[in-house]
Amino acid sequence: MKKLIWIGCLSYLVIGIAHVVGGAILEQLIDYYGLTYKDGGQWIMNQFLGFLVGVVFAPSITARIGKRGAVLIAIGVLTLSEAAYSLLLPWGWMLAIAPLAGFGFGMTEAVVGAMIIDLAKGKASAMSRLETFFGVGALIIPVAAAYLIAQNVWQVSFPILAALSGVTFVLWLTMSFGKLDEQIGYQPKATVSGTPSSDSLGQGAAGARTGLFGYPRTALPFLLLSAAFFMIYVGMEMSFSNYLPSLLIERSQVDESSAAAALSLFWATMVFGRIFAGALAEKMGYAKYLFIATGGATIVFALMALMGQLSWMLFFVALSGLFFSGIFGIALVYANALIPGMTERTTSLLVACGGLGGAIFPRVTGWFMDRYDGGVTLWYVSSLVLIMLLVLAVMLVLGRGQSQRREGRS
Repeated sequence: MKKLIWIGCLSYLVIGIAHVVGGAILEQLIDYYGLTYKDGGQWIMNQFLGFLVGVVFAPSITARIGKRGAVLIAIGVLTLSEAAYSLLLPWGWMLAIAPLAGFGFGMTEAVVGAMIIDLAKGKASAMSRLETFFGVGALIIPVAAAYLIAQNVWQVSFPILAALSGVTFVLWLTMSFGKLDEQIGYQPKATVSGTPSSDSLGQGAAGARTGLFGYPRTALPFLLLSAAFFMIYVGMEMSFSNYLPSLLIERSQVDESSAAAALSLFWATMVFGRIFAGALAEKMGYAKYLFIATGGATIVFALMALMGQLSWMLFFVALSGLFFSGIFGIALVYANALIPGMTERTTSLLVACGGLGGAIFPRVTGWFMDRYDGGVTLWYVSSLVLIMLLVLAVMLVLGRGQSQRREGRS
């Protein structure tokens, strides 16, 4: 099991890099191709549309070819896509390749995450380790990109990611995980015989009660708000992280390599926060943790929009990483805890909604960067965080009612 967790961590490291590499060198791509920020936003949007497709189809692909087979397809597609990026093809080709890259890291995230949740004994600690490595990947690439930008070889970022992804592909292809090999391989008998898992039993029971996607009707308002929360959160986080270097260049007049390095500050505090987020949320309670974290982020972004000095910007960037660090993982655990027996379907739905937000909002952010200045763009991002807080408040109220109904039935 340890080997599986560690290769899972390596996979999350790679997709962490894949998520952020575009933002780290977006300014250079725009200059190289003679584009606008809106064009850059389109490229990011295309990646997250592919991410969405990868997440949505991950369960059905896994059912047909097994967990390992699905991971190999996902990482293989990612490797080929990043290798194609390395050629710096005409922009139309870069836009066409973007959905394939997104498909690769989206499906990898969904399949590997579900695999660890399904097979690991200490699910929370194992998932926390995966998310930490995702953050490490997102932290490493801006530092590396800053150095490469300073050396005027920023385009090497893509080959580096392609090589790491290729190594991960070979490890998934060749490594043995002992008794787990059967569970992560293709299992036609389980599919044909319809042997139900505990998750499918819960889904079947819920479906018998309602017949509406297997969810109890009383859970749907909470589920829809959870979906909206994930869509806004991922869209806002991807908008902020991808455009942070450009915002710092325009708003605080820093050089390009320093702006890319500042993105690492954001991810460094994200990684640090994730080390403690799980234990802190368990101690405080999921609902209280989410409200404090989202409320703190709302205040930080309002202050960031008000104060444009570099020192204050860097301070608030670091704080935002701390507040954001545990929101995604804890919200996922919280939603699944209140809709038991539907883990695979709920996780897929919420991650997919996050991918939808990651596709839409960066494009809108690029439009703001083109039409207005960095200060207005920051106010736009701040408004998204405020809306997210309001959605969370209603979601927590509904979640309390959902919890009380469950306790009443037990």
